[in-house]
Amino acid sequence: MTCGACASRIESELHAAEGVSAAHVNFAANRASVTYDAGLLSERDLLDRIDGLGYRATPGELHFDGEEPCWTSGKALAITLLLAAASMVVSSIAALRFAGWEWLVLGLTVPVVLISGMVFHGPGWRAVRRGHATMDTLVSLGSLVAWGWSAVVTAGALDGHVYFDTAAVIVAVVLLGRHLEARARRRAGDAIGALVGLGAGSVRLLDGSDIPPSQLAVGMTFLVRPGERIAADGVVTEGHSAVDTSIVTGEPVPAEVAPGDEVTGGTLNTYGSLEVEARRVGADGTLAQVVRLVSEALSRKAPIQRLADRISAVFVPAVVLVAVATLVAWLLLGPAGAAISPAVTVLIVACPCALGLATPAAFMAGSGRGARMGVIIRGPDALEAARRIDVVALDKTGTVTEGHLEVVAVEVADGTDARPLLAAAAALEARSEHPVAAAIVRAARSGSVNGVETDGTNLPDRELAVADFRNLPGFGVEGRLVRAGAAAGSGTAGTDEATITVGRAELFEQVPAALEAAAADHATAGRTLVFVGGNESAQGFLALADRVKPSSAAAVADWKRAGIEVVILSGDNGAAAEQVGRQVGADRVLAELTPAGKVAEIERLQAAGRRVAMVGDGVNDAPALATAEVGVAIGTGADVAAEASDLTLVGDDLRLATDALTLARRTLGTIRGNLFWAFVYNTAAIPLAAVGLLRPEIAAAAMGLSSLFVLGNSLRLNRFAPLRT
Repeated sequence: MTCGACASRIESELHAAEGVSAAHVNFAANRASVTYDAGLLSERDLLDRIDGLGYRATPGELHFDGEEPCWTSGKALAITLLLAAASMVVSSIAALRFAGWEWLVLGLTVPVVLISGMVFHGPGWRAVRRGHATMDTLVSLGSLVAWGWSAVVTAGALDGHVYFDTAAVIVAVVLLGRHLEARARRRAGDAIGALVGLGAGSVRLLDGSDIPPSQLAVGMTFLVRPGERIAADGVVTEGHSAVDTSIVTGEPVPAEVAPGDEVTGGTLNTYGSLEVEARRVGADGTLAQVVRLVSEALSRKAPIQRLADRISAVFVPAVVLVAVATLVAWLLLGPAGAAISPAVTVLIVACPCALGLATPAAFMAGSGRGARMGVIIRGPDALEAARRIDVVALDKTGTVTEGHLEVVAVEVADGTDARPLLAAAAALEARSEHPVAAAIVRAARSGSVNGVETDGTNLPDRELAVADFRNLPGFGVEGRLVRAGAAAGSGTAGTDEATITVGRAELFEQVPAALEAAAADHATAGRTLVFVGGNESAQGFLALADRVKPSSAAAVADWKRAGIEVVILSGDNGAAAEQVGRQVGADRVLAELTPAGKVAEIERLQAAGRRVAMVGDGVNDAPALATAEVGVAIGTGADVAAEASDLTLVGDDLRLATDALTLARRTLGTIRGNLFWAFVYNTAAIPLAAVGLLRPEIAAAAMGLSSLFVLGNSLRLNRFAPLRT
């Protein structure tokens, strides 16, 4: 397919088949998804219908191979642009028009019009033979007529002006726009490839042998070493560890697992070795289902029907009829030489050079301005959808929040000093590989935690030595701390020697009532609690949370001022999500959602007539990003989220998302303005050309001026000012 009109033609043909209940043709992804009654027609019947239109299709599962037509190689495109520019320079500058210059320009434009132009000639004329027309038809017709007329004049068969440069510029400019658009569309395949890349490369069995994941069967037991991804959904049979499940839940806290716990394929094992019995493998696994969700969403996303493509169905035949009518009328009124000029002028003045520039010029200007702001517009498809957004759905972890745990409070029992308690906890946790342990060590080295001075230059391990360290899987750590050069103490966190326990409240027989009350408040706020103490008595605890980004509340306020509803969709627990929602001022908060749950909520909003922009950063957000009208990915997150999105933010400032949507709308407005004035130029100039009031050379100049207008209008996007201060 070469334009949106192709997709519409195929979709209409599929809908016309008896037994087809639904057909979606996605120009951006080069895919068709068809629901049909197998009792009335076969897959072969559908393929034959598509073949009958002049297109070629092959059946396939819900996956992408990442291949997209590039229209021409980078070198070939550069040569095409260079030859077109050279022909225009020679034709425009009188000093360069030596005797026989027309033959030079003819030679320069042969590769452009007759070789590179085959991208348009073949599909354009195949469409004509089947009774319809696309923009390819008009590009081909205009370039061939202008070039053919010029060749005849150069050969001496007729007198007149030559338009080689006009023909070459038409092909080169439209080809450049197609090339840029095709590159942007490759993201569909990249998104699926990034998801598939999250699977395990190989599976280590208990006998030490490695097999491909495709050979793993239900009931087989495999080994998962620290730092490896789990190959399939299953149940832990041996070992203890913490598993990073953020690709499924978005939850920043790794989940502790022990024998009997279920684990999910594609999630990351952090520190311990696990033996896992496979329960769901291949297409039945959770990761495969996420891949399927993204693929289906990308396939369902309706193709953007460019205004130029929609109007071309009427515009192209109308131009041809006007040109033929002009030729016939002038032949009846005068000699053939007099008839050729106005007919050629009609075709030249209707050539879609400005139309070809309208979208790519504005898109390039808008995307360039966005790149300087930290916003990447991944393709023109995002622009039209951004115009009517009335709901912004936000992932919580990594989007509204920082995406990693930090110690936000140190609570201690009466008579206990907070600083030595934090130092003792950090000294022990420095021996652990658990992500919560890493957060505690960072806090001790930070200098201050919620008003508690930590004197981080000496923390956690320069003065405190650890002996008899023990890891308590799923619960915490324990060990004996000795301050260098000191005698043994009484066994509390603040003395010279102490046996310290750090972990869950269940490790302690006694927890003071004041600590229990404070812990309840922090738990209600969704924070993770790590208790510290000795002699089986808790002396304090550390509260860890995922901090809200400073920019989040301002971004939410901007959207609400614009009349846009803000919803948080989170895989995290309800208390943590509600707390974040209150902090930033979100209208609604939905928590404990799986990737499919986020998709379902977006589809529910869409079914109610809402237009949704999804902002996220994780793998678990990829299906929702692809399902929403506009997907906005935080650039510091997972690659697959960026690949499944329409807009990518280079940074983690959520206010960039407001600028991104505003810039997308402004760019779309510029494209619409370009198309409007290009069509106004065409419709106003064609009658003048038909009655002989325009000479071909004047028509060519007017066409050039229309292109300059489109370029100038597009460059105004460089003055776009971000809302952020």
